[in-house]
Amino acid sequence: HKLGETTMPTNYYKLDLASLPDDLYNKETDVKEWLALTTTSKGSFPPDSLNRVLRLDSSVELERINGISLWMIGNVLPFALPLLVLASVFTSIGFVILKAFLLYVLILASLHKFIFAPMFMKRYKRKQLSNTDIKDNQYLHTERNNQKYNSLQFIWPESVSRPALNGTPVIFTAIPHGAAPLGITCYPVWSKLFNDKLCHWTCAPVVLKLPIVSTFMKHMGYIPAKAKHIVDTLTKKEENVGVVLDGIAGMFRSDNDTEIASIKQRKGIIKIALRAGVPIVPTYGFGHTSLWKIVVDPFGMLEALSLKLDVSLTPFFGRWNWFLGPPQRVPLCVCIGEPVKCPQIDKPTQDDIDKYHSQLLKSYADLFECHKASYGWANKKLVFV
Repeated sequence: HKLGETTMPTNYYKLDLASLPDDLYNKETDVKEWLALTTTSKGSFPPDSLNRVLRLDSSVELERINGISLWMIGNVLPFALPLLVLASVFTSIGFVILKAFLLYVLILASLHKFIFAPMFMKRYKRKQLSNTDIKDNQYLHTERNNQKYNSLQFIWPESVSRPALNGTPVIFTAIPHGAAPLGITCYPVWSKLFNDKLCHWTCAPVVLKLPIVSTFMKHMGYIPAKAKHIVDTLTKKEENVGVVLDGIAGMFRSDNDTEIASIKQRKGIIKIALRAGVPIVPTYGFGHTSLWKIVVDPFGMLEALSLKLDVSLTPFFGRWNWFLGPPQRVPLCVCIGEPVKCPQIDKPTQDDIDKYHSQLLKSYADLFECHKASYGWANKKLVFV
């Protein structure tokens, strides 16, 4: 800044999704009704104001305890089941473990199908998932209950408020991954709050081949985390894309004093944004790394194998030290930073990519510093690796 020039604090907006009235949580509700419920702060919100756990209806809590546990086991089932079957053939203890595992899955699935799904579909006036209306699917009762379970709040700066992004597709880049980035599952926000374009989150291609899990994710609009699919969505469909930028690597990086973001070399998304000529909107999920306790082996073998296969192979524990169980009831605060405005360049050079990648890192650093005390992390640091 020039000598004598002062910088005006940025206006930030907050939407408390956990407290959003259920009758407003549908595709038909005009976004203006959501925006009317926001609160505003000139600069950061007050210290420790974004980390409050709200009271929770017991039926919502029980549904999420069951539902998230079922989701977690569903992700490992295709990999674990063949190994358990093989173990049961050769050892008696393997057979016992197999039977216990199958019984556990059966109980979770039965509770979901016969009790919780009918209960909440009726309560939220939902119908079966559509094969064509992805926007409507994104209001699914399970994801709505995620917001309540983790007291989800959403913060964004004036620079991305409507109508700033109305006329363009957007790439939302979220960090950190943690065991599972529950903050991004507020799917309607990404398809409604900043523009009217459907947002497609990305995932490892192997996930879209898993039984049952893949069907759900496709109904939510997920696409493979591959450049061609992302570019086509941005340019041919002219729709938004969301990317968890640190991916599997983001599961293994955090401690009590430091949040570690594995994005220093993640420059491919910059090249995609430049080719498509769309802005990148950095997003940070405060609380993501506190949801589950991840077991990291001292030799890094599980991390290396997970990165190689692009799928998590590391054990993690949730509430009550429940293996692959529900997460801790920590509050989640999803904060958005200043957008990185990428010009359209058919063949971006490495200098072009490095330039806008540096801007992305700066935006992440600024948003973390701006909101960390508000979340109760005044002494934490964000480190890029």
